[in-house]
Amino acid sequence: MTRSMSVFKRLLVGEPFASGRQSSLVLSKRYAIPLLAVNPISSIAYAPEQVFLVLGVAGTAAYAYSVTTGVAVALVMVAVIASYRYTVQAYPGGGGDYRVVAANFGPGAGRLAAAALVLDYILTVAVSASAAVAALSVLLPGISAWREWIAAAAIALLAAYNLRGLRVSGHVAAAVTLAFVTGIAALVVVGLVRAGAGDDLTAPSANETAADDREWTSAALFLLCARAFAAGSVAVTGIETFTTRVRFFRPPRGRNAAAAITVVGGATVALFTGIVVLAHQTGARAAAEPGAAGYLQHPLIGQLADTVFDSSPAAVWPIMLATAGVLLLAANTAFVGFPQLASIFAEDSLLPRQLHKRGDRLVYSNGILILAVAAAILVVLFGVATNGLMGLYIVGVFLSMVLAHAAMVRHWRRVLDVERDPARRSRATRARLTALAAALACAVVLVIVALTDYRRGSWIAVLIIGGCYLLMLFIARHYAAVRAELELPPGRPRLPARNHAIVLVSSVSLPLMRMLSYAKATRPDTVTALTVNVDAAASRQLLAEWERRSIKVPLTVVDSPYREITGPIVDYVKARRADAPRDVVTVYLPEYVVGQGHQKGRLSRGYFNWSTSLLHNQTTKAIRRQLKYEPGVMVCIVPWILGESTEPPPLRRVFK
Repeated sequence: MTRSMSVFKRLLVGEPFASGRQSSLVLSKRYAIPLLAVNPISSIAYAPEQVFLVLGVAGTAAYAYSVTTGVAVALVMVAVIASYRYTVQAYPGGGGDYRVVAANFGPGAGRLAAAALVLDYILTVAVSASAAVAALSVLLPGISAWREWIAAAAIALLAAYNLRGLRVSGHVAAAVTLAFVTGIAALVVVGLVRAGAGDDLTAPSANETAADDREWTSAALFLLCARAFAAGSVAVTGIETFTTRVRFFRPPRGRNAAAAITVVGGATVALFTGIVVLAHQTGARAAAEPGAAGYLQHPLIGQLADTVFDSSPAAVWPIMLATAGVLLLAANTAFVGFPQLASIFAEDSLLPRQLHKRGDRLVYSNGILILAVAAAILVVLFGVATNGLMGLYIVGVFLSMVLAHAAMVRHWRRVLDVERDPARRSRATRARLTALAAALACAVVLVIVALTDYRRGSWIAVLIIGGCYLLMLFIARHYAAVRAELELPPGRPRLPARNHAIVLVSSVSLPLMRMLSYAKATRPDTVTALTVNVDAAASRQLLAEWERRSIKVPLTVVDSPYREITGPIVDYVKARRADAPRDVVTVYLPEYVVGQGHQKGRLSRGYFNWSTSLLHNQTTKAIRRQLKYEPGVMVCIVPWILGESTEPPPLRRVFK
């Protein structure tokens, strides 16, 4: 079975890479911007739709507020982008929101930010893969019934791609990102020009009956617009990616990262606002189709492409393919970023240390697998419609943003406390006010989502983040306790007084001879052979054979009235420890290892396989489980490879 698993692993992952192949990725702005821009830019594919999806609850009248709501979202985006520009310059070493929060608010707040970031990355993969499949369903309507399973399969393929240590080149990322930006920009410009020229641009969904045509009070409409504002604010996601990848840029890293944020953020704001205005002009809607619960219309981008370009395949296909491509790239960047961030968390004792180790292909394989499984589960449970995941997504993203921008407010206050240069004080004051505005804007979004979107799963996000926080707290305390226990005390360590070797005996055989040889080779103070009397006749026969072989090691027989083996052995070892607490007791146990070959004709090749290992070593495992909790007791496993081992030297050469 082990060999079969190894073959499967090689087929899936490939041959291992040597450590020397690992190299740092340092890019110019020319390629760093496309690689990092896919996360914020890709939100254009689903964020404007969220505004119309929420407003559609109130019917036709509420769509009049779509542009106002979109402008409010754009203002939040501007505040967040401006604040992150200062963040990357203040923390050019990277680390993202977690490092910023932990540095300014301490490890407790850092753990909360880390828990939110874990959910953020998982939902980035789930939402991006779901939106990519939804975009492809515009071109291939036949896949609509299988969208969640196709999205899960896409996540699995992305995981396999990253497990093999493959990377998306800057050229490919630049081409896909440029194609998407060009397509959306052409869609917005052509649509607005045609609308301004008086062309009849009416989206296919404009004439559909609203889900709810009853009268809404002013207060209810205000709350609905607030909810739409919060839902559309998901367009802010992805900007924080730049804070975790500052090291991707060439020096001066902080300044180059700030310039990249400005370019990408400005393009995102412009495209988001343009899509919202164009959708308002065409009367597009985003709501469940009446009489078909659970079925969603084409994505808003698909509706607008059909409307503006009159369903021309030459225009619609490139736009939707570019949309799906940039969304899959966004999911792929999460597969690159999350394992690295999880490695930082593991290094800081917030997650298991296994997440800090690289796999065969010099990638953090455990982090990739965890991310893929968690994202695929969410996609299958919530379905492929991104609005089902949006409540969770917004909570995770904006919780980390609130903490990060609040931490930057404190950071700039500390700078002002010590800075005396007027120019630098002026800059720090501007940065502090910008961070305060961003923190307040993100807090408003977070509160709105928490209060109004609980039905769409925001409470699940709170449970997940709370669970991650408690898990990280438990892991951190456990590792801290282990470090305190393992720390060397001052002075020279005290050595054990004596070492007693106990060799377990069931019969006089070659494995026993090997155990006795190894035990004697360690030069213990005493060597004792121990057997348990569960059958009087067998015990007498063993003693007779022991005498006949003239084995120069005393054989001790302990009685077991209830025919138990493990208990009497453990009691005997405990008694030896109780008599001399400063002594060490080493127990030698045999282990039969199933071999693959044959030797001297005793076993034919392939006779034993993995299943026959279940027939051996059960008593050894039971004894080892009991003794590993005893202080001052060492367990030494002496293997005997069935079919491949050689005989040990005769006892007379060892015990003269």
